Amino acid sequence: MTAIPQGRTRRAAMASAMCALVVSGAGLTGCSEDPDEGTNGVGKLPAAEIQRKTRTAADSADAVHLAGNVVAGGRTYKLDMQLKSDGGTGSVSAQGATFQLLRIDEQLYLKADAGFWSDAGGDGKADAGAVDKLNGKYVKVPQGDPTYKKFSGFTDKALLLDGLLTLHGTLATDGHHEQAGTRTIRITGDKGSGGTLDVSLEGDPYPLLLTRAGGGGTLTFSDWGKDFTLEKPAKNDTVDYGKQLPTS
Repeated sequence: MTAIPQGRTRRAAMASAMCALVVSGAGLTGCSEDPDEGTNGVGKLPAAEIQRKTRTAADSADAVHLAGNVVAGGRTYKLDMQLKSDGGTGSVSAQGATFQLLRIDEQLYLKADAGFWSDAGGDGKADAGAVDKLNGKYVKVPQGDPTYKKFSGFTDKALLLDGLLTLHGTLATDGHHEQAGTRTIRITGDKGSGGTLDVSLEGDPYPLLLTRAGGGGTLTFSDWGKDFTLEKPAKNDTVDYGKQLPTS
């Protein structure tokens, strides 16, 4: 085995040190490594192809944890949801109220305090006895009830991702970034005014951070493919009002 001359080793070490010094001190990248080296390669693709691949990866994943804010209909909703194909669970906050959602297949449960159910009456005349019975319980929401249509979408992985993971306008890439310790490539719609999406450069090209267009909120995505258990609430913690809730 041929020994490497010490002079060459010292020169290589010095060159590496000088490169680090120049990059950190002057912001130059002439001697930096390829930012896509060791990645899944999507960073080298056109923005439209990155978006297609990230949508495919997201749709194919068994589960995801979604958290952040969404502005819709003039209201800001704070979401913290675990989602998969047959349901979801988590919390939603809006206008000072927080409620828990749980959907298993087609059955939706909603758990909230008395204040939420009183406001849900709309006219402020919700039956006090009924509201007290609903307070702090998992209420089975009938599919024909307006509440079901209003809130079940927050537990629907396919519906949520289809509505969220769309950038508007002309797509472009906007450099390499990092989200929660994972390297990402950012794609934008109309230079950011149509939203931005950070896509993982490690493993599958999952979306990790979304900034929606027009101040529509910011969401993080994590635990892609990490399964979780959906369990029916205990019988003594459940209220069933039949075909329609008393506050509808």
